Amino acid sequence: MDNTIIFATGNEGKVREIRAILADTPYHVITMKEAGIDLDIREDGATFTANAVIKAKAVAAVTDHIVLADDSGLEIDYLHGEPGVLSARYMGKDTSYDIKNNNLIERLSGVAEEDRSARFVCAVAACLPDKTILTTVGTMEGRIAHAIKGTNGFGYDPIFFLPAYGCTSAEISPEEKNAISHRGKALRQMGEVLKNL
Repeated sequence: MDNTIIFATGNEGKVREIRAILADTPYHVITMKEAGIDLDIREDGATFTANAVIKAKAVAAVTDHIVLADDSGLEIDYLHGEPGVLSARYMGKDTSYDIKNNNLIERLSGVAEEDRSARFVCAVAACLPDKTILTTVGTMEGRIAHAIKGTNGFGYDPIFFLPAYGCTSAEISPEEKNAISHRGKALRQMGEVLKNL
């Protein structure tokens, strides 16, 4: 079996992360761009796992390599799971995260600490050359902060408070975040699955 894995993303940060996680496996991870694949994939699944599978299958349809894809986002319990699978498109795809984060803080204005629970969720899907689908899911639990804090990370990190650290996930180092993050957990689980193939 060929040991190349195509990761269905244009996000260099994600690719660096998965290369580090799969460093002790025989696999070599490349991006869609590096593989010469240019697809516009419609992510219309109802769950993070469904969207990851949609992406993995779409890329696998044009290659014989193993394909990995992920989908992730923020779920806020008080808002019935919003923004959920729409995390990237919440308030419009081109809306800045400063605006999105301020909006979420505003919507939770006056909400008690114990009711501000939230989690980051990441689903990873692998499509093997025989088109078998494997999936893993990782989560990182926390709360919605009262103010935007921190410049590390991206997206909703500056409003995601980690009680164990006493700060947001945008205030810890990338290494610390990778060790506990939803994506790190899901990718490490998938790494174990792929090692055993």
